[in-house]
Amino acid sequence: MAKITLDNLAHSYLPNPISEDDYALKELNHDWLDGEAYALLGSSGCGKSTLLNIISGLLHPSKGRILFNDRDVTMSPTAQRNIAQVFQFPVVYDTMTVHDNLAFPLRNRGADASYIRDRVQQIAHMIGMENMLDHKARGLTADVKQKISLGRGMVREDVNALLFDEPLTVIDPHMKWELRTQLKSLHHEFGHTMIYVTHDQTEALTFADKVVVMYDGRVVQMGTPQQLFETPEHTFVGYFIGSPGMNVLDAEVAGDTAVLAGNEVPLGKGFGSLSGKVELGVRPEFTSLASGDEGLPVTIKRVEDVGRHKIVRADFHGIEINVVAAEGENISPDMNRVVFDTAGINVYSDSWRVPPLVA
Repeated sequence: MAKITLDNLAHSYLPNPISEDDYALKELNHDWLDGEAYALLGSSGCGKSTLLNIISGLLHPSKGRILFNDRDVTMSPTAQRNIAQVFQFPVVYDTMTVHDNLAFPLRNRGADASYIRDRVQQIAHMIGMENMLDHKARGLTADVKQKISLGRGMVREDVNALLFDEPLTVIDPHMKWELRTQLKSLHHEFGHTMIYVTHDQTEALTFADKVVVMYDGRVVQMGTPQQLFETPEHTFVGYFIGSPGMNVLDAEVAGDTAVLAGNEVPLGKGFGSLSGKVELGVRPEFTSLASGDEGLPVTIKRVEDVGRHKIVRADFHGIEINVVAAEGENISPDMNRVVFDTAGINVYSDSWRVPPLVA
């Protein structure tokens, strides 16, 4: 296992990058701890796969360094980094059996035959393929082949890191849940450093100890699922994580009060003088409907019953505000106000969270 250090790391696909906008991966400085499970989460084109390929050695960065346990591996080839990587689409040896595909990385390193046999059986059980070990890989479906790829990536116990690049894309939904659970169990049992690239927030939040959220080529927040949910450091984090995502509303903030389209909203804590584009971010779970004069005046557009709760879509001066209501809550026509729980209000300036002056 390895601690992975990103030291002034940046990458551009242009031959002579000039400005920051020329970089697909903006400058990064992070330490990823030995033995932890990380998920790189973000929309397509945000730099996730670029970063993973730099870590694996498939791509050399335009500038900066990458270190494994403080050893500079920036220019080292993939074979010298002692990592295992599983790609988005299956990579298997069609002429080999499932057993031989799983055994190949161990045989290639001269492992003992009895260890190979036991380890292959263990991994085959993990991916649910004990009864297919004698089958040739040729002719198997794409999702079955991807399970073989996952198994081959996990079969070695001595790797510095396990890298997964959206590995469950071709896996059916039920098996996705099973494999995520197995990956988590593998991490707890063996303590590998794992990095998992995905654009699926459910995959990221259920797999990782820490989620690394990327936006426009930079890391905008790294934290636990709870931290990302409760205190998104960037409005993109609030929008991207959660279903529905965080409500983001233009506001003027003075002290412990915000003004939205002429309506005052108490913040519960004080803020200094703010510059730039000021916004409030409030998750739907911290909003509620009310009647009377308290809160923001809204018009309810529709109510969606999703089983565990209801999602209320309300209109506030042309801006949609989402409210999560309890499954049994009665939503009456006179509920024309939205009230924010001050514990769940975040303030942003130019998309970045502003910490309160008084907690």
